[in-house]
Amino acid sequence: GPNKTMIAARLCTRVAVTRPLIQPLASVTPVFATRTFQTTPKVMDESLEQAAKFIGAGCATVGVAGSGAGIGTVFGSLVEGYARNPSLKTQLFSYCVLGFALSEAMGLFCLMIAFMILFAL
Repeated sequence: GPNKTMIAARLCTRVAVTRPLIQPLASVTPVFATRTFQTTPKVMDESLEQAAKFIGAGCATVGVAGSGAGIGTVFGSLVEGYARNPSLKTQLFSYCVLGFALSEAMGLFCLMIAFMILFAL
C-alpha cells in the first residue's frame, strides 16, 4: 500500500536539518588573556632581606670557632714547649702572644664582617 512505500521513502532519504550556529559570529566578544606580574608585598620583601642578613651573619660568625681552636692550639703548644725546655720561657711566651694576637684578629675580622652584613648593608 501507499503507507508502506511512504515509510520506506522516509527511511531511505536524508532530510537536511538546518541547525542554527551554536554562537552567532557577530556576537562573539574576543577574550583577551590579561597577564599580571606577581610581586611580593613590600613587607614580605623586607622580611626576606632581613632573614638573608641573619643567615649571612650566622655564616660569617662560624669563623670565630676557628679562632678559638687556634688560640687553644697556641697556648697548648706554649705549655708543651715550656715543659720540654723551661729556660726558653720568655721567648716562647713572646711567640705565644704573637700567635694569640694573629688568631684573635682573624676571629675579630669574622665578627666585623658579620656586623657589616647586619647593620651596613
